[in-house]
Amino acid sequence: METKKRLSEDNVSSAEGQFDVASAADRRMPASLRNMGNDEIKILSKKIVRKVDLVVLPTIGILYILNYIDRQNLAAAKLQGITKDLHMSTEQFATAVSILYVGYLPFQIPSNLLITKMSRPGMYICAAVAIWGCISACTAAAKTYGQLLAVRAILGATEAVFFPGAIYYLSSWYTKVELGKRIAGLYIAQQVGNAFGGLFAAAILQLDGVHNIAGWQWLFIIEGSATVGIGVVCACIMPEFPHNSRFLSQLERDLAVWRIESEAGAAEGTENESVLKGFTKALSDPKLILLILANMLSQVQGSIANYFPTLVDSLGFSSTISLLLTAPPYVLAGGVYYVIMFYSDRKNTVYPIILVCIAISVIMYIIPMTTMNVGARYFAMIMLPFASVGPQLLLYKTINLHLARPVSKRAAASALVNAIGSTSNIWASYLYYAGPHFYAAFGTLMGSGILLGVVVTVYRWLVLRENERLDSGEPEQIAKAIKGGVTEEMVELKWRYEMY
Repeated sequence: METKKRLSEDNVSSAEGQFDVASAADRRMPASLRNMGNDEIKILSKKIVRKVDLVVLPTIGILYILNYIDRQNLAAAKLQGITKDLHMSTEQFATAVSILYVGYLPFQIPSNLLITKMSRPGMYICAAVAIWGCISACTAAAKTYGQLLAVRAILGATEAVFFPGAIYYLSSWYTKVELGKRIAGLYIAQQVGNAFGGLFAAAILQLDGVHNIAGWQWLFIIEGSATVGIGVVCACIMPEFPHNSRFLSQLERDLAVWRIESEAGAAEGTENESVLKGFTKALSDPKLILLILANMLSQVQGSIANYFPTLVDSLGFSSTISLLLTAPPYVLAGGVYYVIMFYSDRKNTVYPIILVCIAISVIMYIIPMTTMNVGARYFAMIMLPFASVGPQLLLYKTINLHLARPVSKRAAASALVNAIGSTSNIWASYLYYAGPHFYAAFGTLMGSGILLGVVVTVYRWLVLRENERLDSGEPEQIAKAIKGGVTEEMVELKWRYEMY
């Protein structure tokens, strides 16, 4: 009964920029804050969130747009003849798409462990942006299929820094009632990259033949060069962690650290846990296996982005019109992502939202397999980007709140889930053949969606069982919960798994 009551209280909406000052009062409050009243602290907390939103979110968002444009522009280049110029078969193009993940996956884990020990994470991320921009531009110089594979593999290794690092970085600044919408902001930026990437590609590809350079080559040159320049500019803007940021006053830094510490038991920059120990703790947490599997099944559905221009092209329009038609679905997805995460943060829930997304996506996968009606097929393509990728936002929020401490464990868990989960993009690239129905692709995506619902339900059962152990007050049960991934400090602070 007590567990149900607590879970109900967890789902009460929380005001952004606020936290329970009274319950946090005895949790190592900095001396600079002790003479401030609750109202003053709440006002200052809101001010900090506004500052971080104005500096951190736009910068990270712009970089993610570049990340996705540089990763997905190969799909646009296919419509302008890269496969013909480099004499590639359909299977070879699929390999060119998937080989990016051969470099992308193994470098995520060491990169995310390394970032926990850096005092300037923003500089590290931006340096990686500038490097991958150079490599992306070099794609234009590829003259053979083998050279394209080499460039794509190196591009994946440099891009490995960004996404898990950005998720970890955001979770260092925002509390549980704020983090969801910020992760949604990243995915909205992704959809902006997808939407306007197609529009930019359509414009750039009109340069085909200028100075004897093919349109697809201009695409890589222009977009890669822009990434380098913007990455350098953002390096001058990106702040550090809350405890050593330069754009906050000392009082604001103290409160920024305490906000995170009050909620999770410790804050970035205040723990001395070794990288190796945090990595070991992540591997020993049984929840991690389920989250990796869930993300893998979700990433299978997300693979649709790699071939979205090809899917739209199957409607029978010209290559330019097809690129233009890729924009509306991504614009819609960006808006839906914000609504999803706003509701998730407001109600402190993710499980029912994941199931709704799965239900929509499964229905949408059936449509292109069963009809050639252009209107019905395009409607499915409009719905699929948000429905198939939506669960990923909620899973990343779960990772950063359910495997929060120590920080090295959270960084390792985030990278492991993203790295291993992304392996599905390697083999999923080979599913998109035999258009226009793409039975293999949509059939596999539909099955993975159903299985994702099963895995998430099992995960929900697991965390509710752990909450019951923590609520029991029995040393033996609490010891089991600690073995399952909760720290003793979190137990003392009455921390619980939420959102499920």
